[in-house]
Amino acid sequence: MKKLSAVQLKQQAAVMAAVTTLEQQAQSELTGMLQCWFSLEYEAFPGSLLVRLQFTDDAALESAQPNLLHWQKKLSGLLLKKGIVLKEMRRHLVMTTQGPDD
Repeated sequence: MKKLSAVQLKQQAAVMAAVTTLEQQAQSELTGMLQCWFSLEYEAFPGSLLVRLQFTDDAALESAQPNLLHWQKKLSGLLLKKGIVLKEMRRHLVMTTQGPDD
């Protein structure tokens, strides 16, 4: 694996801080929310950022799905505070039952 540059490390830290905050808020407000995780390609950042809210089962996922736009806006706001602008906030957050290893 290639070593990350100083800029990439700074981007990763900013995204990690925003995602951690989002995860804490989601766990307190959404029933059945397990964890929040993300993937990104540094060469295509921020367009390649994809954050996932992982739920325990399909029932919890379905009950949270109507609030998806709210959480997308919340993620966009948290990243904006870190200086990261998402052009299309709807593309960068999804809700799923799959984990990072699935």
